[in-house]
Amino acid sequence: MGATPQGRVDTVVLIHGLWMTPRSWEGWARRYTARGMNVLAPAWPGMDRDVEQLRDDPSPIAEQSIATIVAHYDRIIRALPRPPIIMGHSFGGLFTQILVDRGLGAAAVGVHSSAPKGVLKVPLSQLRSAFSILRNPANRNRAVPFTPDDFAYAFGNTMSRADSDRAWQRYAVPGAGRVLFESAFANLDPTSPAKVDNGRNNRPPLLLMAGGQDHVVPATVVQSNAALYQKSRALTAYEEFPDRSHFTIGQDGWERIADYALDWALRAAALPREATIASETPRR
Repeated sequence: MGATPQGRVDTVVLIHGLWMTPRSWEGWARRYTARGMNVLAPAWPGMDRDVEQLRDDPSPIAEQSIATIVAHYDRIIRALPRPPIIMGHSFGGLFTQILVDRGLGAAAVGVHSSAPKGVLKVPLSQLRSAFSILRNPANRNRAVPFTPDDFAYAFGNTMSRADSDRAWQRYAVPGAGRVLFESAFANLDPTSPAKVDNGRNNRPPLLLMAGGQDHVVPATVVQSNAALYQKSRALTAYEEFPDRSHFTIGQDGWERIADYALDWALRAAALPREATIASETPRR
């Protein structure tokens, strides 16, 4: 692990994604704490319960929406004494991009981030991963169970079935239908809560990370997401790891991914703000 630079940035806020809870960050939180960081991993509003409790009573999940989730993290981050590093996985990455668009954070990382409004690519694997929710319009107001089979395809596709089932047992919860529907139909909604101003020049630095084996947010989607920011002069970086699935935060070798994310964010946060106004062109 790299040494943690001393300076004004000492906090990381970790935002979990759909079908997950803050437990999904447990390895990253321990690793970052060991590096001297103050780590916050708040649940989506109302979801600060154990995985097992949320499976038994998923009603707090059904109440989620993009706007209420982002407002929740907005309040948490604004209450901190100094701007933190913000990291989000999957839908947490989309929320991270919205928060960065508001000028929050010292630097930000989207780990296999769901896409904001404007990304038009919808690969078949992405549709299949979301099918358990999107197949029924009534699921918009429900929390939809995520079965071991669902998890094995969407998250556990680089794992043995036994390892995938163990990961499902420890981490998976039903998915928030409203959140997924809001994202899936963002390009048809002129007032979509998934919209970001990707031309903004005065936002914090942003890294978007992708995985070559990701079924939920394939690398081509993250590439398209990164390309949206080419109209901005604010620092935007894209990095792809060919062997990573959507469960990159818990898949074997997650330590390498966690270290890359934090090292990049600490370096970017330490730059004078004027030095971050020079985008790295995303690879396509």
